Amino acid sequence: MSTPTAAQASDLPVNIGFVVYPGFQALDVFGPLDPLNMLSMEVPLKLSIIGPTLEPVSTKAPPVVPTVSPDFAQSIVPTHTFASPPKDLDVLIVPGGAGLMYPVELQQAQIDFVKEQYPKLKYLISVCAGASLLARAGVLDGKRATTTKAGWAWTTSTGPNVNWVPKARWVVDGNIWTTSGVVAGIDGIFAWISHVYGEDLSLKIANTFEFERHTDASYDPFADVWNVSTSVAAQASTGQSA
Repeated sequence: MSTPTAAQASDLPVNIGFVVYPGFQALDVFGPLDPLNMLSMEVPLKLSIIGPTLEPVSTKAPPVVPTVSPDFAQSIVPTHTFASPPKDLDVLIVPGGAGLMYPVELQQAQIDFVKEQYPKLKYLISVCAGASLLARAGVLDGKRATTTKAGWAWTTSTGPNVNWVPKARWVVDGNIWTTSGVVAGIDGIFAWISHVYGEDLSLKIANTFEFERHTDASYDPFADVWNVSTSVAAQASTGQSA
């Protein structure tokens, strides 16, 4: 895709937000964020980190997730809260993470936030199991989407009305972009940059990072590694076992 024209430039997204919650996956956020950091040197962007409160939010796994190193974690400081979000968000990026293993009622704030914001957005992007928050918000109903293959059974179970694509690095349906597990979010964000701002700029950033992109959305060796072929909902409807 060529560089956007001046007429198109007026429609380009400016305000980009990341959802964070206790137990978010670090690379689900920072993987897409760093290319956007560099993109902001080329085009005007504003960043918001949106969490439950303005207190630092940790990647620390919840007690329900077994770990031998419970205090090995990092934190990020939100700029806004779900209750008091930034105005006029254009793009919202939703990560996965072990925090999704908390009971669903403890995730309701971020689920409601995604549901409330989606109609106002130009783009909604999920990384890894972050697709479960989109599914629970109902915004993926009837749409094609993908997610982590390592956590495929659980994540797809949260969206029985979603057309889950088992073999894909990322999937685009309308203005919703869903990516596969963790690192796939980096390829997804580069594909999104190419779609919105042009392939030349996306390639320039990737080459500066010395990052070797996968540009084929159907490239997904991990569907075979994790023996993923269909969604839990589809298996149930056909009588297949997981």
